[in-house]
Amino acid sequence: MKPDLAVSWPAIYITGTDTGVGKTRVSCALLRSARAAGIDACGFKPVASGSRRSTAGLRNADALALQRAAGPREPYDDINPYALAPAIAPHLAAAEAGVRIQRRVLDAAHARLLRRHAWVVTEGAGGWQVPLGPRWTLADWVAGHRWPVVLVVAMRLGCINHALLSAESILARGCTLLGWVANQIPPRQARLQDNLDCLQRRMPAPLLGRLGPDATRLDDGLRAIADQLRLIRRP
Repeated sequence: MKPDLAVSWPAIYITGTDTGVGKTRVSCALLRSARAAGIDACGFKPVASGSRRSTAGLRNADALALQRAAGPREPYDDINPYALAPAIAPHLAAAEAGVRIQRRVLDAAHARLLRRHAWVVTEGAGGWQVPLGPRWTLADWVAGHRWPVVLVVAMRLGCINHALLSAESILARGCTLLGWVANQIPPRQARLQDNLDCLQRRMPAPLLGRLGPDATRLDDGLRAIADQLRLIRRP
């Protein structure tokens, strides 16, 4: 199954089957691959918990990695408008910090990046259905924009169920599932190839890359996504 290359879009959303599944590694690799292909792409981390205090304010390691991978320096507050200190779910971290995460702030930061770059690669927080407040989630925000989604699947026990449920929910929201990336996190999964074969048969989107624990292989693994970006033209 191949993604629909006739679709035009200026943004990609990277989500995962859970937290700690490799979204940042995939997002940074995609940014490097896109820029190597001559595509002006920038990273975006709308909400990040687990941020540390610095002389410049709260800074999140994932957002800083996206900032570095994009090449040109962008204002950190545009890359990551909500940096939250507690390393807990974003809606809980925001409540603890006395902050209300607002759609208009996320939209405005994304729009500023898009004015300066051809493409924006947005990395989510946690999984697809992570709440941002009492009545809305990251899935709501992404679906409202109809951005295509790349799903990062951590290859470990339980991944088949998590991947299929995530894919089902993404499609039910009316979003395009561009594809999925298999991230082989250590320790190596028992019956890894059997699990990969099962997912390839059942997932409603193509396998875009198979990433190993060696970070130097990430760009090669995501070349297919950069190739798709090069083929698609913005309206």
